[in-house]
Amino acid sequence: MSLILTATAVILFSLPALAGDFSLSSPTLQDGKSLPGEHILNGFGCSGGNVSPALAWHNAPDGTKSFALTVYDPDAPTGSGWWHWVVFNIPATATGLEAGAGSEDGHLPEGAVQSRTDFGQPGYGGACPPEGHGDHRYVFTIYALDVEKLDLAPDSSAAMVGFFLGGHTLAKASITATYGR
Repeated sequence: MSLILTATAVILFSLPALAGDFSLSSPTLQDGKSLPGEHILNGFGCSGGNVSPALAWHNAPDGTKSFALTVYDPDAPTGSGWWHWVVFNIPATATGLEAGAGSEDGHLPEGAVQSRTDFGQPGYGGACPPEGHGDHRYVFTIYALDVEKLDLAPDSSAAMVGFFLGGHTLAKASITATYGR
């Protein structure tokens, strides 16, 4: 019986990572929990730290040639949500981003591009929903892509980046945090 269990364990642990195993984690974000103050916008009436969280991804599927990251608020009262951060052309060798990578002088992997958000500029913009609007969801999503590079201008809109992600995503993983005021 132990020989069967040992053989099964060897087979399971030697299989390549499956798309269903792809995951996203953060030391400061918890799925379904409130965003810490350090990730809240400092502006528009909010007084947070406006620091992008450290993120790590694990078990990218075979064939991954690059990554992209988005942060999206589907509850913003705009009719189309609100894009808080868009990064693409993250090299396949990357396994995460450090805290603060979304700032103007943040340390992104070489070749990665921060595109224009709904704030009108590149970089991370923290949560700051309208007062009394209830909790909003902030969806941090990492995409494993089948291309080394999305051939897009650095100031491409989030919608344009999203269109290209739709055609090249092998797998994606998300953490959804909340915030209201």
